[in-house]
Amino acid sequence: MWSVTLVAGLVVLAGCGSASDPDAAAGGSKGKLVVWDWKSGDATASSDIKKAKADFAQRHPGVTVEFVAQPFDQYYTLLGAAIQAGKGPDVMLFNGGGQIRDRADSLLPLDEYVRDDRKRLAGWDAFTKDGRTYAAPVTLQGHPIYYNKSLYRKAGLDPEQPATRWDEFVADCRTLTKTTGARCFAQGNKEGIGIQFFLSGLGSGVLSPTEYDDWIAGRRDWSSPAVKRVFSLWKEVNDKGLNNDGANSTAMFNDAFAVFQSNKAAHVIGLMSDTGHWKDFAEFLDADDVGVMKSPVVMAGAMPSLPYDGGIGYAVAKWTKDPEVAADLVRSLTSTGALKSFFADAGAIAADRTVDVSSGGPAVATIVSEIDRGKPALHVALPSRTVELMGRLSQQLLSGSVTVDAAVKQLAASDQAG
Repeated sequence: MWSVTLVAGLVVLAGCGSASDPDAAAGGSKGKLVVWDWKSGDATASSDIKKAKADFAQRHPGVTVEFVAQPFDQYYTLLGAAIQAGKGPDVMLFNGGGQIRDRADSLLPLDEYVRDDRKRLAGWDAFTKDGRTYAAPVTLQGHPIYYNKSLYRKAGLDPEQPATRWDEFVADCRTLTKTTGARCFAQGNKEGIGIQFFLSGLGSGVLSPTEYDDWIAGRRDWSSPAVKRVFSLWKEVNDKGLNNDGANSTAMFNDAFAVFQSNKAAHVIGLMSDTGHWKDFAEFLDADDVGVMKSPVVMAGAMPSLPYDGGIGYAVAKWTKDPEVAADLVRSLTSTGALKSFFADAGAIAADRTVDVSSGGPAVATIVSEIDRGKPALHVALPSRTVELMGRLSQQLLSGSVTVDAAVKQLAASDQAG
C-alpha cells in the first residue's frame, strides 16, 4: 500500500521562525539539531512531527531538536543565504527536483545512512543527482485531474466514464457549462504555478511515451510539435473560455481550488498530497463525488499516466557537526509512525509503502491504483530557473504578450544553459 510536495507548502505562508534572522536558527552545534521547513508550524503536521521527535529521542536522549518553520514564499531565499554563508540548519526540508538538485553541493549524501529504508520508501529519484541521494522522501506528490461527479450527473454525463480523448473532453465541458454554468477548469496562475500543474497534468496526453521519457532524462526537444502543443493548449484553453475568468489574477493556493470546491468549475489539476487534494475537496464536496481522471489524449500516440514524484524530503547540511546523528533524525522524520500520522491528519500520500490508505475514500484509491503505472512529473525534471521562467512566460501567454514560439525558444535556452 502507498499512502508531498512541490507546492503544497505554499499554503503555509505564515510560518513562524527566524525569517528575519536566519543566524538565530543556525545549527551545527553538538547536542542540538536545528531543522528548517515550512510545515512544522501547520496544525496538520503536528502529530507526525511529535512522533518523529519521540522516535529520535529514544535513540538520542541527549540531543535537542528545534524546528523552525519558515514562510514558504521566502524559504529558498533564506536557505540560499544560509548556504552561501556556510552555516544554517542541520536538517532541511526540500521539494523534489530542481530545488534540491541545484543545492546538492551543500548537502550530505545520505546513501550510506538510508540503506535500510530503500525498499520501504518510494520517490527517491526526485532527491538524487549524479547517482547520489540527498534527501529521504516524506511524501509522494503528483498532479491528478480531479472532477466533480455531481456536475457530470447534472449535465447528463456518465460520471464513471470521463472522456479519454481531448475533443470529446472539450465537448463534455461545453455541455457542463451550458447545463450547470460551471467552467471546465479551475485555474490559478497569479504566482505562475498553474502552468506547472498543466504541463504535468496534461503532458502525458500530448507527448509520446518516448518523448516523455526523453524529457525526464534531460533530452528535451523544445522544438518538437508535441512540446509546442502543450503550450499552445495552455493558451487555447484560456482563450476558449474553458478556465474561470481571470486566471492570471487568481491565486492557485487557495483561490483556484475554491472555484472547484464551490461547483464553479468541473475540473481542476490538483495535488496528491497535503493541500489542493482529495482530502481538502472532500470537506466541501461529497467524498464519493470527487473523481480522479488521467489526461485525455490530445495527440495520437500519447499514453496518459499519473504524473508523480517524490514530493518533499529531508536533507542534511554538509556543515552539520554530527552527520550520523543528523541522518538519524531524517530517518525518524521518515519513519512509518510519523508518515502514518501525516497521511491521517494532512491527507499526504506518504512515501512509505506500508502505510494503509484504505480509509482515504474512492479518490485516493484511484490515485494509489495508478502509481505503479505512473511516470515522473514533467515540470519536476526542469531546472528551477527554467520553472521560474516558465511561470512568467505562462502569464504572458495568457495575456497575449508573447507567442508560443517565442516562449518555447526562451525556455529552450534556459534549459540548455547548463
